[in-house]
Amino acid sequence: MWFKKKHIALAPVLTAFVLLSMRVTEFDLAKFRDFGNMIEFLGQWFPMDTSKLPLMLEDAGETLAMAFLGSFLALLIALPISFLAAKNTAPKGFFYFLRTSLSFIRSVPEIVIGLILLTMLGLGPFPAVIAIMIHNVGVLGKLISELIEAADPGPQEAMRAVGAKRWTAHLFSILPQIWPNVLSHFFYRFEVAIRTSLVLGFIGGGGIGQRLFNDFKTFQYSAVALDVLIIMIMVILIDFLTSYIRNRVI
Repeated sequence: MWFKKKHIALAPVLTAFVLLSMRVTEFDLAKFRDFGNMIEFLGQWFPMDTSKLPLMLEDAGETLAMAFLGSFLALLIALPISFLAAKNTAPKGFFYFLRTSLSFIRSVPEIVIGLILLTMLGLGPFPAVIAIMIHNVGVLGKLISELIEAADPGPQEAMRAVGAKRWTAHLFSILPQIWPNVLSHFFYRFEVAIRTSLVLGFIGGGGIGQRLFNDFKTFQYSAVALDVLIIMIMVILIDFLTSYIRNRVI
């Protein structure tokens, strides 16, 4: 009974927040009355322009490379940092500093980091890779440190009891326990990084995201249609591939 009363009391507050959000965002379903214009606009997308298909596929490969390299480098950096940011493995004085630093890093979106790096490093995929890496260090660092904190302390105590050094015990007793979940987090962040690479392409980060932005800006809608189709196929295939690898490994 108490459970139901609690939710009933929250209903007016939730309703107020929804109405306020609709007002602030100018949420109005009546605006869909001009949906016919959208259909007419989408009609300009077909037939697709396949004349630049090889270049589009090359850009799609560049996007995948950006996402994978940024995520992989982030994992290599975040893994040792995670041990310093976990309560049960961090040396004194490191825990709060590193946890705060990781929170700060992941609070900055990749596109903001990308804009800063583009002014320093110029246009191209390299700044995008670094932006993805920096943000994912913050995300993976937090996720992996929480896995370390939840690890079974028994194997650690057993290794310490037979004379293993502190960090040796941490490495060989904790890492085998959390490795499947670490890989799961990595694959998920890789999938997210693909979408992030597309957005970074809009600001000059290269890849098929930049091609999509340029085609849209120059009104080449038949090319835009093929760009979108390639992106959809790429994301779906990577999703199936990472799911397959995750199931085989985990």
